[in-house]
Amino acid sequence: MADTLTIKDNRTGKTYEVPITDGTIRAMDLRQIRTGDDDFGLMTYDPAFQNTASCRSRITYIDGDKGILLYRGYPIEQLAEHSTFIETAYLILFGELPTQAQLDAWTQEITLHTMLHENVKKFMEGFQYDAHPMGILLSTLGCLSTIYPDAKRISLEDSRRLQIRRLIAKVPTIAAWAYRHSIGRPYVYPDNDLSFTGNFLNMLFKMTELKYNVNPTLERALDVLFILHADHEQNCSTSVMRGIGSSQADPYTALAGAAGALAGPLHGGANEAVLRMLNEIGHVKHVPEFIKKVKGGDGRLMGFGHRVYKSYDPRARIIKQTADEVFAVTGKNPLLDIALELERIALEDEYFVSRKLYPNVDFYSGLIYQAMSFPVAMFPVLFAIPRTAGWLAQWDEMLRDPDQKIARPRQIYTGATTRDYKGIDKR
Repeated sequence: MADTLTIKDNRTGKTYEVPITDGTIRAMDLRQIRTGDDDFGLMTYDPAFQNTASCRSRITYIDGDKGILLYRGYPIEQLAEHSTFIETAYLILFGELPTQAQLDAWTQEITLHTMLHENVKKFMEGFQYDAHPMGILLSTLGCLSTIYPDAKRISLEDSRRLQIRRLIAKVPTIAAWAYRHSIGRPYVYPDNDLSFTGNFLNMLFKMTELKYNVNPTLERALDVLFILHADHEQNCSTSVMRGIGSSQADPYTALAGAAGALAGPLHGGANEAVLRMLNEIGHVKHVPEFIKKVKGGDGRLMGFGHRVYKSYDPRARIIKQTADEVFAVTGKNPLLDIALELERIALEDEYFVSRKLYPNVDFYSGLIYQAMSFPVAMFPVLFAIPRTAGWLAQWDEMLRDPDQKIARPRQIYTGATTRDYKGIDKR
């Protein structure tokens, strides 16, 4: 016998059997619960979609209570230790880890698409000299939709694959050029001899040398950070990517919208808030006082807790180890001691433990980026580069799903009832 949920309507005395599939019921099945023929039917009210599944997905699995994060079934810890971002992007997009031949071909395809049309450079040069890099990034992404009109053919798999390759390759170039523009330095063209992350560092930091010398420790650290940020289920920006994509907009337009969502301080800017908090604390000796204020409601512990994770964020463990490797090269970030003491006290304090407030991925990532000489304004841009792979995988999956239609949430209307218009002289 199929699993069902029995609902009894005490208003009418009727009983309804609602099928349960994959631990969920379909919201549309509730519409049969009515008080009369003219009744619209029962709806659910779920602000911020805290308990609503909007899709089926095979890409990312999260068990927040156990602190588990899987990409296509592979634990994030294993991918961060053994994989590269380019290989992980292939996995997220196509469902399986590539063979050596597939990886070589994929890497070459991405490398050959890193260049930007010269008109894009002219477009970017039109921004104010101190324009925010994230604003430049999302605007330029929208601009690309006019350069590649073939991207509108979203029903063709070959066209989608081409746009995916283009975007994964070009977003780092746009990001690097946005950074160079913001500090008034000339743009650096891609170097096809370097790795994905090595080339990105080259475009960011190359000065007058003929060949940029990539530090292997920093290159690997950035690769690990990119792996950790590649996808994270149906978060705010991913929901935007799917929502815009559901209207059959081209992927450049949808990605620009997703980047706009990521720009918010509660999403891509969260690690900046951590740095601001650590700077406000100022010294290790002030940590107990800060903790006391937070417990008293006078302050907020940034970088702790997560909508999904109710235990230690698995990405935070990996980032903490990566931070040690980076600081061995760059020198220790002076804020690290404050962060470590803050984490130690919080993990031992029943107030935070009982509320399941554990460090998340944002707690240490900002310290690493700052140690690598990235300005705070670049933090959400650094987030957008790897998340491009996840956004595109979710977009492609959504277009293949026969259950998906154009996104159109319902609402509960609480405004005025019908009333007659009055002339301005009678108001």
